[in-house]
This record gives sequence, C-alpha cells and structure tokens, in this order.
Amino acid sequence: MRKTLTILGAALAVALSAPAMADASRLGKDLTPMGAEQAGNAAGTIPAWDGGLKAAPAGHAAGSHYADPFAADKPLFTIDAANHAQHADKLTPGQVEMLKTYATWKMNVYPTRRSAAFPQGHYDQTVANASRAKLVDSGRTIEGTTGGIPFPVPQNGAEAIWNHLARYRGEAYAMNWSQAAVTRQGTYTPVRFEYQYDFHYGSLSKSPEQIEQGKLFNFLQTVTAPARLAGQILLVHEFLDRRQAWTYNPGQRRVRLAPNVAYDNPGTAADGLRTNDDFDMYNGAIDRYDWKLVGKKEIYVPYNAYKLVGNTVKMADVLQAGHMNPELTRYELHRVWVVDATLKDGTSHSYKRRTFYLDEDSWSILVIDKYDARDQLWRVSELHSINWYDIPMLYPSLEVHHDLQSGRYIAMGLRNDEARVYQTIEARPADFTPAGLRGVGTR
Repeated sequence: MRKTLTILGAALAVALSAPAMADASRLGKDLTPMGAEQAGNAAGTIPAWDGGLKAAPAGHAAGSHYADPFAADKPLFTIDAANHAQHADKLTPGQVEMLKTYATWKMNVYPTRRSAAFPQGHYDQTVANASRAKLVDSGRTIEGTTGGIPFPVPQNGAEAIWNHLARYRGEAYAMNWSQAAVTRQGTYTPVRFEYQYDFHYGSLSKSPEQIEQGKLFNFLQTVTAPARLAGQILLVHEFLDRRQAWTYNPGQRRVRLAPNVAYDNPGTAADGLRTNDDFDMYNGAIDRYDWKLVGKKEIYVPYNAYKLVGNTVKMADVLQAGHMNPELTRYELHRVWVVDATLKDGTSHSYKRRTFYLDEDSWSILVIDKYDARDQLWRVSELHSINWYDIPMLYPSLEVHHDLQSGRYIAMGLRNDEARVYQTIEARPADFTPAGLRGVGTR
C-alpha cells in the first residue's frame, strides 16, 4: 500500500497547477464570484459555469425533498477495481485504495453539472472580501469580514480551509436525520437526531442588531433514538476564534461545559468511526496543523447526489456492507483545490496528515484522505451534496467516513425516510442558551 501511495502522491504533485495569483478585479469576469474558473476545461469535460441552479421547479414546496433535475443523465463510464489504473490521474489515493479494498465498490461517472449557486448577497460579500479579509493570530482566526467567502483567491492553505469553514449554509432552520455506523457484515442501529441551526456570520436575513459579532453559528443537537441514547443534547456556540459547548445528560439532568467537543475526541454516538472535527468534513480550530495549498486539480468527486439523498429510496437501500450502494451514488469531474494538512510538532491528533479536496464552485470539502501516525492511509471521507435550488446553496447532504483498517464506515445525514428535509424556524437567542438545555431535555 505504501509504495502505491508514494507513486500516486508523486503523480498528484506533477498534475497540480500552481495556485492562482489573481486579484479581486477578476471576480465576476474570468473568475466566478466565488473565485472559481468561469470557463470549462480544455478537454470539454468540465463545462463553463453559467450561474448554477437558481430556481426551483414548479410545485416544489420549501423544505420538501428535492426532485432530481438531472434524473435523465446516464453514466458516461464506470470506474471499478479492474480499470482504476486507467483513471488514476483523476482519482485521489484514498479513492484508489477504496477500489482496491472493496471489489463491490465502484464510481459511476456522470456528465459534469456545475450546479452550485448561492444568493446574490453572498456573492456581494465575497467580492468585497477579496480586498479586505485577512488571517490574524497565525491563521487561527480572520478579520475584515462579517460574511461571504473570506478568500475567494486564496494564497495559502489556511485561507482555503477558512473558506470551507465560513461558506454559506443558510439562515435558521431545523431538520431531522439519522447516522449509521455500519459493521463489516452490513448491520447497523440508526441514531436519529434533531438539529437546529442558527447562522450569524453571513446572514442575509438578520438585522445588524440580531447578529452577534464574531459568531459563525449556534447549533443544537438532540438525540431522539435509540432509547438508550435519547435525550442527550449538545449546544455549540461557534465563533471565529473559539468554541463554547455544553452537554445535557438526561440521566443526571445536568448541564455541563463540554471543552472536549473538539479536535480528535470521539463524535456523538459514532462508535469511534469519526472525530469531532470530522463533522461537516472539517470544523473547528485549525491551530494543530500546517496548511499547504498544493494547487488545483481535476478529479472525480461526489456531486448532485439527488438520487442518493432523496425520498425515492430508503435508508436500507443506501447502506450496505463495506460501503454505500454504488448504484445510487453519482460522481462528476470537477476542479478542486488541494490542501495538505500536516500535524504540527508539539501537538497531537489521531490524524497525522489529511489531504483535502475542496470544490472550486462552493468551497465545500468533497473528499479527504486521512493518514495515521505511521503515515498509513487510514480513512477516506466523502461529502455527497445537492443544490437546495429554492434558496439557492450547495448543501452538505450526506457525509460518509470509511475506515479502511476496520472495514467499517459511518454515514451521517440520512434523510431518505424523513418527511421533510428542513423546516425554517425563528431563531430566538433564548433557544440557544445553556440555561435552556435542561428545559429542552425534560419536555
């Protein structure tokens, strides 16, 4: 495995281009408002960006499941264990290892649809940031912006990862979804969550008086099933420069500070298959890694996963032994920014190195290769997104973390069996306070 990864890593380095050294005047011209290349690629396999999906089809109700606008598309070809070497220049080392490890895993590659779109207000904020946002405190936080992508033309890895952390994810809404830690045999017990999100940074609906300066979002997570876990609550106040977290335990009926909700501490009910900072592919402080912006590359990534995450299939159709059902997943060729994160000397984390692949059109991390302390490839993560075209925004709909060493994986964000995708809420400050947790837990 190590020899294979070395060869693939060398090929990757050759294929990458140097980071663009563009200025803000290019945004909205040859670069999109998000900093992506407006034009398609020379081969014609990636089209030009034409604004993405910005309108819902007739009859769509806000919060309901999203009909697939590309349902008529057919796979162009399939990558599997037998032919992956022919496509190695457009695969990550982790994807290659998945193909080699699981004979039943494959990647159906569809026509590329650059569907990512965001509200005009987010674009306006992003364009303004290109000449004013900056890293401070050795990259631990940013200043000069209260919304939008901070660095649409990134000059280093820390700026690129901040673009992921600060990307637009809506306003205030609630949703239910399930998480499944799948065994080698394909069995699992779903853990169901209720979530409430209240975004401050980049809000396009709050008045200035309603926005708490320096806050990214409030986040409330409640476990509703199975019975042995039901009633556990996590509250997070996420700021640009810090995190405050509290938990409520129904058995003790006590609210406690939760400083361990960070870094490589175990995720909620994840059976040891993900860390806290794995959630949303990456979240929280970036201070334990050195971040290198390697460049941009064309690779096959999960995209437009309407079939996978919709209500035309069930959770049981999605989850299989070893990996999700490959007949439901969709891969497309997209340009991504490649960021390599290496653990700093004197710090600790279970991942010694992570290589992130960020979508140029949305700044969402779509794929991650993760290495252990022995420099062995350990885990491979994928984000399967769809465009919530009635808002619009590219939303992180289903993330999956594969553990190559244990042969297991965890899928997060399963909404197939839910009646709705989300429900808009009126986010009151009192709903996101430690004092309110005990009341929520005893309802």
